[in-house]
Amino acid sequence: MTTPAESAFARRIGRPPRGNFELYSWLFMRLSGVVLLGLAVFHLFWMHIVLGVDNIDFSVVAERWQNPLWRLYDFFLLLFALTHGMNGLRIILDDYLRRPGWLVAAKSVAFLCYVLFLGMGAYIIFTFTPPPELAALP
Repeated sequence: MTTPAESAFARRIGRPPRGNFELYSWLFMRLSGVVLLGLAVFHLFWMHIVLGVDNIDFSVVAERWQNPLWRLYDFFLLLFALTHGMNGLRIILDDYLRRPGWLVAAKSVAFLCYVLFLGMGAYIIFTFTPPPELAALP
């Protein structure tokens, strides 16, 4: 059964509303922003205060990534940051591109960049093997 508001909306645009992608996109931006804030603040605290900026080099990252939880943490930081940023780019493209062809082309390029960067980042994070001299570290 439809409500009067739904039927008035359907008469006005010619079809009933369906799909909630924009609602979920809006909600994702708010939730991922909060998650990203926590992930980024902890990352900055750990890398810049606990370890110290002057001490960060390849061996520190290699030693850190021997623990699978750090790899998972870095992957989630990458996933949330990249998805949040690409969703923001999609919203900007919707606002500024008026021609449907250009909009589809721009969104396609953005999606390909998203998949490429996420794939490269995940590949590096999960297939990284430390050099033999660092593998013996406790």
